[in-house]
Amino acid sequence: MEDLPTSASEPDGCVVVRVLSYNVRSMRDDVGALARVIRACRPDVVCIQEAPRFFRWRKAAARLAKTSGLVYVTGGATASGPMILSSLRAHVERTEDVLLPRTPGLHQRGFATAVLRFGRVRLGVLSCHLSIDDRERYGQGRLLLDQLAAMDVPHAVAAGDLNDRPDGHTFGLLAESLQDGWATKPWGREHTTRLGDPLQRIDVVFATEGVQVLGCGVPMGLRGVEERDLRAATDHLPVLAALRVPPT
Repeated sequence: MEDLPTSASEPDGCVVVRVLSYNVRSMRDDVGALARVIRACRPDVVCIQEAPRFFRWRKAAARLAKTSGLVYVTGGATASGPMILSSLRAHVERTEDVLLPRTPGLHQRGFATAVLRFGRVRLGVLSCHLSIDDRERYGQGRLLLDQLAAMDVPHAVAAGDLNDRPDGHTFGLLAESLQDGWATKPWGREHTTRLGDPLQRIDVVFATEGVQVLGCGVPMGLRGVEERDLRAATDHLPVLAALRVPPT
């Protein structure tokens, strides 16, 4: 497989940032395999979904960050599952965890958000895991767009598990306003459900206008990403994107 562009700072002030989205199923599976997959993707930013939320969740989050060669930024229990990790390349300007309105009988959902600096570039990051209920999910999609606007940054990414496919209402709502990484510059494998499960693309990396998508998809075949690790790590496949972001 052709590799994605590596992380870089360019002479004109643009930066190439690698963003990974990964549903880790509360780290109930093989954490060693999970960390190996993340390290092999060499991300600058990781948007986690289903991070540990209960007993000693901070310790689990710190363990995942350390074994993946990253640092904890925000989220986890405080965002009801979404979490953000980053490399030391990123400077954390600010963070905010947002709990969303909850429908009785359904899980609490939230957003983990951060504004990160890479040299002269300011990048908003939002990690999400949307509802399994159609109506609630659509409302959360609207709130996601509102939250990105409220972050007041020129460029942003939103990544996560949408629980919706490209032909769904919520996916369509987001794709109307944001660049769908896979649709813009497909790379790697398209479908993000576990190997052997029905083929679906429900995990995504979106980017705002002005961000150049250099490639986006599931890193099957990427050097260092082993199929046995993908099978052992969790019940989702990760999505990796390389993005060129202009300076602020």
